[in-house]
Amino acid sequence: MMQEKFVIQGLEGKRILTGTIKINGSKNDAVQAIAASFLFRERLTLTNLPPIDDVDKMLTLVEQLGSQIIRGKCEVQINPPSNLSRVTLDMKLAKKIRASILFTGPLLARYHAITFPHPGGCVIGERPIDLFLSGFQMMGARVTESDQNYTIEAPTGLTGAEIFFRNVSVTATETFIFAAILARGTTILKNCALEPEIMNLGHFLISAGAKIDGLGTPTLTIEGGGLLNGAPRAYSILPDRIEAGSFLILGALAGKKITVTDCEPAHLTSLIHHLKLAGGTIKIDGPSVTVSNFDHQPFKNFNLTTHEYPGFPTDLQAPLAVLLTQAAGRSAIFETIFSGRLLYLETLNRMGAQTTILNPHEALVSGPTPLKGKEMESPDLRAGLAYVLAGIIAKGETIVHNIHYIDRGYERIDERLRPLGLAIKRC
Repeated sequence: MMQEKFVIQGLEGKRILTGTIKINGSKNDAVQAIAASFLFRERLTLTNLPPIDDVDKMLTLVEQLGSQIIRGKCEVQINPPSNLSRVTLDMKLAKKIRASILFTGPLLARYHAITFPHPGGCVIGERPIDLFLSGFQMMGARVTESDQNYTIEAPTGLTGAEIFFRNVSVTATETFIFAAILARGTTILKNCALEPEIMNLGHFLISAGAKIDGLGTPTLTIEGGGLLNGAPRAYSILPDRIEAGSFLILGALAGKKITVTDCEPAHLTSLIHHLKLAGGTIKIDGPSVTVSNFDHQPFKNFNLTTHEYPGFPTDLQAPLAVLLTQAAGRSAIFETIFSGRLLYLETLNRMGAQTTILNPHEALVSGPTPLKGKEMESPDLRAGLAYVLAGIIAKGETIVHNIHYIDRGYERIDERLRPLGLAIKRC
């Protein structure tokens, strides 16, 4: 089957895009909430669900495990099975999405065993699984590894433990919150992530009966107990701060005046700070952010360091690097979360950018440099979006292949950008 691609007619630096763009529900919040459905005794309803590929894959995995699912527009009801004799994730499907590892916490704690492949998703450097394996072993589980998969068993259930995350990990924090809720005794999690999505789901779990102390701090104390009470509660997915940030960067790069609506500006503080460093005006009005007055070229340069929330998100590093190619002088990028996430810069260089990768975590960007349209392959979700942004400001035509990666996190982005004045088509 032919892979779809985006064909973009570049604006050659012109700032003609104008209008509003609405933000969908958060991908990262949605995938964790879907996995958390196995913590509930009865139906769990999720609202403001983004219609994207990662969400569809997670729901398919849940369905394959025996959950009853009723899907609506941006809403789903999930009723988990009371018993499972064998808990095995679909190997082919689970390998396609990193978030599938979130199932290990609630499934192991509830059904006492799980078999799953090494999680997949985007190839952006090492994403070690040993944090998960060692954590479950500390909670009394037995781990068996084969060439194809892992099997984790806890025949008498998980037991609370004290677990220190040597690296701040969003996915590990979420997974062990889930495991601890159904484990026996007390679990203490240290060096936890503080992302808004964790706070949002944590408050909901508490309202459903979970005993979690310390939410909003790096140390969580969780008293294990029984299954949680879902219906008639509904969990509302947060606005996607990465999608909102991506469109704000687009506004700075190519917008005359672009307003991003239905977002949460408080979750965008770091990005807004960096955009203000570049010059221009950012106006916040309730759940909307407007980008304008960036028509003085070039941008002011600045250095960028990614960090766990509330620092600058690694998922916006590649899109903002496109802006740095249009900034005067030299800027430095320090990627602290993932190694190997700077390789997309080599493709930007083919378009005319002047970047130097110093090592797997550091790079230099010199500008401003005009970009020229090229044909390229999207290597992952966020780099793929960066290529789209680069194509928008470039001269001539840009073709981006492997856009299934972009579809994982951005719903129908081509259809949403055309009303702003961009010539982009999917073919």
